[in-house]
Amino acid sequence: MAGIEEVARLAGVSTATVSRALSGNVHVSPATRSKVEAAALELDYVVSSNASSLASGRTRNVAVVVPFLARWFFSSVLEGVQSALLRHGYDLTLYNLSGDADERHSVFEHFLLRQRVDAVIAISLELTEAEVKRLHTLAKPLVGIGGPISGVRTLSIDDTLIARLATEHLISLGHTEIAHIGGSPEFDLDFHMSTNRRLGYESALEAAGLAADPASFAPANFTIHGGYRAAKQLLGAPQGRPTAVFASSDEMAIGAILAARDLGLVVPRDVSIVGVDDHDLSDFFGLTTVAQFPRGQGEMAVEILMEELKPTTDAAPAAPALPYELIVRSSTAVPPA
Repeated sequence: MAGIEEVARLAGVSTATVSRALSGNVHVSPATRSKVEAAALELDYVVSSNASSLASGRTRNVAVVVPFLARWFFSSVLEGVQSALLRHGYDLTLYNLSGDADERHSVFEHFLLRQRVDAVIAISLELTEAEVKRLHTLAKPLVGIGGPISGVRTLSIDDTLIARLATEHLISLGHTEIAHIGGSPEFDLDFHMSTNRRLGYESALEAAGLAADPASFAPANFTIHGGYRAAKQLLGAPQGRPTAVFASSDEMAIGAILAARDLGLVVPRDVSIVGVDDHDLSDFFGLTTVAQFPRGQGEMAVEILMEELKPTTDAAPAAPALPYELIVRSSTAVPPA
């Protein structure tokens, strides 16, 4: 197997330049990097991860911390993160914090501090001041996804505006009896997403001169089964059945569609349903939704992290607001006459 000296001779540069070029160092010109990469490819040279780590102090490994792994949204964000990290030559170590507080404490107080990762991406976790301080003390760059974290560049989406947009779509069709399936209290811990989406729903009703009836709200757990059970309660009422439902996630909205069908209702003739996410199954169910592009969120977070890992003299720009878009399909229509 060729060594770094052979690559340096073929490329006409020093071994130090080869090391910098193949480690992604920003202080190597594009022309030199291309020459080194071509020489390495010709000689089948593979960088030793151990040697590279010793020389640079970097592991080329990024930790990703998530609260749930089995949910579509989080796995989609993770796909985007992994894809972008691979493009940059980084490995990924995943920490799924679906357990108790002791598990979270162990990850932030021990695992992330063992110098085995260069940086951390936190997905939908509202990190404490102590957690952020520990990572910053060890010079581990940190990027968040989901909401503002003091002292951290974080990609945020406006959950209030997302919910308002979805509800306004129903109002624009002529609906006045609109129910809401939102998150139950245990899902409102980080960034208060469930509360903010309920506030967006209520503010849209208020702006249209409609009252937000507490009886029109049903909590669920962001799963299809949870949405199904909540919708059965809302749509199975003998009186005052809503003509439309806004669900805080597509999985709950899909559950609502299935519940409506089991109750003998036709979507959207008898009830319109809108969700949030643009889940992979949304198009199959004809679900109107507000897309929030989770895979793109993961990719964007990695690009910001690369800026943190390879800082320049310029001040780091603020993290951009995340995009979202109303996608109208066949699950919403004008209310029944």
